[in-house]
Amino acid sequence: MAVPSRAARVCTAESVSAYRRDGAVVLRGLLSHAEVETLRSGVNKNLAAPTPRGLVASGPADPGRFFEDFRIYPELEEYVDTVEHTAVGESAALLMGSEVARFHHDHLLVKEPSTVQPTPWHQDMPYYNIAGFDNVSFWIPVDPIAQEHSLRFMAGSHLYRQMYTPRTFLTGEARWWPEGTLPELSELLEADPPPSILQWGLEPGDAVAFHMLTVHSAGGAGQAHRRRAYSIRVVGDDARHAVRPWTTSPPFPGLADELADGAPFDHPLHPVIWPRPSAAHL
Repeated sequence: MAVPSRAARVCTAESVSAYRRDGAVVLRGLLSHAEVETLRSGVNKNLAAPTPRGLVASGPADPGRFFEDFRIYPELEEYVDTVEHTAVGESAALLMGSEVARFHHDHLLVKEPSTVQPTPWHQDMPYYNIAGFDNVSFWIPVDPIAQEHSLRFMAGSHLYRQMYTPRTFLTGEARWWPEGTLPELSELLEADPPPSILQWGLEPGDAVAFHMLTVHSAGGAGQAHRRRAYSIRVVGDDARHAVRPWTTSPPFPGLADELADGAPFDHPLHPVIWPRPSAAHL
C-alpha cells in the first residue's frame, strides 16, 4: 500500500472543508524538522541582506521592529527548497481544488520582541495583481507563536467575494484603490452579530493557510518573543493577471508588458509548483 504524502496527511478532508468554509485553516506539521531548519536559515540570510523591496512597517517610537520583505524567491536557495520541494505545492492544490498550483510571490514578516505595531484588519487580494478565486497563502513561522500573537481571521469573510479598501498599515492611506472605489472594512467589523474569529498558536513546522480575500489581522509581539514568518502566495486554475493602473504591493515592474490583462500566470516569475515537473505530463 502506498504511503500517503505529507500533504495528504496534513490536508485531510476536514482541513480542506474548513479552508473552503472559513477561508483559513491550521496545518500542523506542514514542514518537517529538517525543512524548518532550512527555512530558518533562509530567513536569517534574508534579514542579514534584504532585497531593495524590504521595509520597516513600524514607527520610530516602537520599542520593537516590524520588518517585511517581498519577492525574495528565487534568490535564496533555502526559499527555493521551501517553495519547490516541500508539501506546500501539493497542499495548495488540495486546498484550492485546483489541478495546478502556481507560485505567485513570497513575503517575509518579522516582528522583533516588544514590537507594538499591530497588523490592522485587511485582506491581501486588493493589494495584488490577481483576479480569480483559486488561491491560498501559507503563513509559516520558524519560531513558536503563542495564540495571542498569531494571526486572527474573520471566518467565512472570503465567501462574500468582495474586496475592501486596502490601506497602508502605518498611516491608513488609500494608496491603491482610490477612496470610495471599494467598500470599507468597517461594514464587516461593525456587523451584528460580530463575526466569528479564528486564531491558533503555532509551532515551527505548522502553518496557517488562508484565502487572499479572508479578512485578517495580528497584534504585536510579546516582550520576549520573536515572530519570524515566511509566507508563500499560490494561485490556482482560475487565477488571472489583473493589470492595475497603480503600483501593486508587491510590485511587478514590467510584467504588464509581458503578460496581458486577464491572462493566466504562465510566466517565469510564477512557476508551477504542483504537479512537480518530474510528475507533470510533458
